[in-house]
Amino acid sequence: MHEVEVKGILSAQNGMNIYRGCTHGCIYCDSRSKCYGMNHEFEDIEVKINAPELLERALRKKREKCMIATGAMSDPYIHLEEKLQNTRRCLQIIDRYGFGLAVQTKSARILRDLDLLKSINAQSKCVVQMTLTTYSESLCRIIEPNVSTTAERFEVLKIMRDNGIPTVVWLSPILPFINDTEENIRGILDYCIKAQVRGIICFGMGMTLREGNREYYYQNLDRHFPGLKQKYISKYKNYYEISSPNNGRLMKIFRDTCEAHGIMCDVKEIFAYLHQFPREEYQQMSLF
Repeated sequence: MHEVEVKGILSAQNGMNIYRGCTHGCIYCDSRSKCYGMNHEFEDIEVKINAPELLERALRKKREKCMIATGAMSDPYIHLEEKLQNTRRCLQIIDRYGFGLAVQTKSARILRDLDLLKSINAQSKCVVQMTLTTYSESLCRIIEPNVSTTAERFEVLKIMRDNGIPTVVWLSPILPFINDTEENIRGILDYCIKAQVRGIICFGMGMTLREGNREYYYQNLDRHFPGLKQKYISKYKNYYEISSPNNGRLMKIFRDTCEAHGIMCDVKEIFAYLHQFPREEYQQMSLF
């Protein structure tokens, strides 16, 4: 890890990345792409040491409350967070100033901050987002080696449910010829149904590959799935978006299941929900 002081922490859309880089080791990670201009090794975590200070300054100046998002590029609950607790400090500030929170992670470490998530949700709105890619625990350990398993993330979703905190699942990415099976999709959807998730974000049964993350992904294909890299190169060449041959059938299963169980699956609708800060009258009604 290395420490830096940054000039700002919130984007124009009120998103923030408390860390830069990751140690979860997911073989498909888009954040490794060179287009993001990271000038250090991906596992050499950049710690924005003044993030809490900048966040408090930014929230103090805002005229209207809004949702603050984190986790889109770098998971806020990487291993270093156990010691540094910068994410927890930022959540405390969000809670203190009465803002909402949309947090995305793959780690059960988020349970450490359940007290803050409940407090934020009680006074405004908190949405916890979890990425689920594979129903198989053994496959999870291959494609996401250093993160909480799918079963552990399912437990997190259930705990959020039991504490009245809404959840959204990212069903992404789906890796062609690896986890693009009906058994896998139905298994993940079954978890979502049992956890009573509010919505599931799925851009299609496929993934993205571009310079930086493509090379890392192919290295891991050679290591864990010998011969598959050549199949990818032959079929997809250097395409950015690659779709599973099973996309049509699996997307129908996805949409039909969501409709049958009242789960949001329209991406625009879910993003609107994540960004919507509740009005005062909504908050008052939710207390009764």
